[in-house]
Amino acid sequence: MRTSDKILNPSLKKEIGNIFSQIITDLRDLSETETFLKDFFNESEYEAFSKRLAIAYWLKKGRSYNNIKDNLKVSSATIATVQSMMNKEGFKLALKKIEAEEWANQWTEKIKKFIK
Repeated sequence: MRTSDKILNPSLKKEIGNIFSQIITDLRDLSETETFLKDFFNESEYEAFSKRLAIAYWLKKGRSYNNIKDNLKVSSATIATVQSMMNKEGFKLALKKIEAEEWANQWTEKIKKFIK
């Protein structure tokens, strides 16, 4: 049995989950966050989480399963799993933040053109 298959005391599980969340909250900037994530997760874990977010983003943008499969090298089953998770609050929050960043970048470019 793998360590991750053993049942953890619920109150300890909550405590360590809170600590993990607090660490992420306390990271100061993109560079510090990338350093933490790349050191904390192994390469395949980091890639899996990144791809999950990319799949959700592209599905929201209307890309086809085939386009996503070809570009991200994932299966239809993986895409379907992510699609079924997109109504969860965490996915909604992440996608909202991506859209806000895109909006800010678009307006920054428009303002730069106007100022020149």
